[in-house]
Amino acid sequence: MRSIGEMARDSGLGVSALRFYDRAGVLVPHRVDPDSGYRWYAPGQLDEARLLARLRRAGMPLADVRLVLAGWAGAETDLVRRLLDAHLRRLERGLSGARAEFSTLRALLDDRENPMTSPRTTAPVRLSVPAPGLAAALDAVRYAAGADPELPMLGGILFDVEGDALRLVATDRYRMAVARTAVDGHGGPRVQVTVPLALADAMRALLDGEAEVRLTVDGDRVTLETGGTGERQAAGQVLGHDFPDYRRLVRLPAGRRAPVDVPAFREAVRTGPVRAGEVRAQDGVPCDLSVLEVTADGSVALAGDGADDREVVAVNRAFLLDALAAGAGDRLVLEFGAPTAPLVIRRPDDEHTFSLLMPVRLEN
Repeated sequence: MRSIGEMARDSGLGVSALRFYDRAGVLVPHRVDPDSGYRWYAPGQLDEARLLARLRRAGMPLADVRLVLAGWAGAETDLVRRLLDAHLRRLERGLSGARAEFSTLRALLDDRENPMTSPRTTAPVRLSVPAPGLAAALDAVRYAAGADPELPMLGGILFDVEGDALRLVATDRYRMAVARTAVDGHGGPRVQVTVPLALADAMRALLDGEAEVRLTVDGDRVTLETGGTGERQAAGQVLGHDFPDYRRLVRLPAGRRAPVDVPAFREAVRTGPVRAGEVRAQDGVPCDLSVLEVTADGSVALAGDGADDREVVAVNRAFLLDALAAGAGDRLVLEFGAPTAPLVIRRPDDEHTFSLLMPVRLEN
């Protein structure tokens, strides 16, 4: 007999997914302890669970999954083949439709010729930036930068200069971090460049003092200089890709805010309950989820398996720990919107520096 945890480990289905399929009557445990409610699975059910995991990864509807499992158990190979072939045809039709829509979208993009970032400036832009402010901004956003070679525009940090402010933004689609610091010397139009991560890291290594540093954007090249004569500098090419319009992504309705004591909350997240073995809906990557809820007294708690999923927000635990560390303080504010809205992590003394974590859909 396998416990539910062992079945999750061996089958590739999460614990919460196994509970969901039990309630749905798709994969019912061999025995349920009448006192503890703990589920136990017979040895022969492992093959069924692995088959179920494959079918769900292929996107087969639950109604068809039931029939495939029944046909598989009864050796009704013709029925199983017909169901598999029918689902494959649906997928092929959907892919054909998606290709047609994407072709139309690409044509519309060609017509618009309207990149989200501003054109490269012909005249150099020279700014004075407080070293501590730029260092803090880089530290606040660096963790959220992307590493997907298919999305090179996310493989850097956006430097967005407008008026007397420099905003830094990084995102990998599943999380986003935004920070702001003051600048001096810019009176022209908005300027945006995406600095590669290696160059951003080289810049950060120079920011070890309290004085102002000089930041220059000259066409597709950016340079950071420190010292009175610029004897220390980091310079290089910016990325030649347009960064997403982050301002649209951070326009969120106000949610319920709850303060947290960061050291205590971080330890609770690190050691508290998780939904183990979940699969991230966006890309199918397994991850541990922290399920958060705001209690009646306004504090944030880690929800257990008995929580009402309509009242909680689930996020990638590793991403949450990264965001708490990037917050760089003992007090932060978590802002909860709808269960499908991003979780916002704010500094209580700086509304312009924050992180967004995309929620992960729970299967049960």
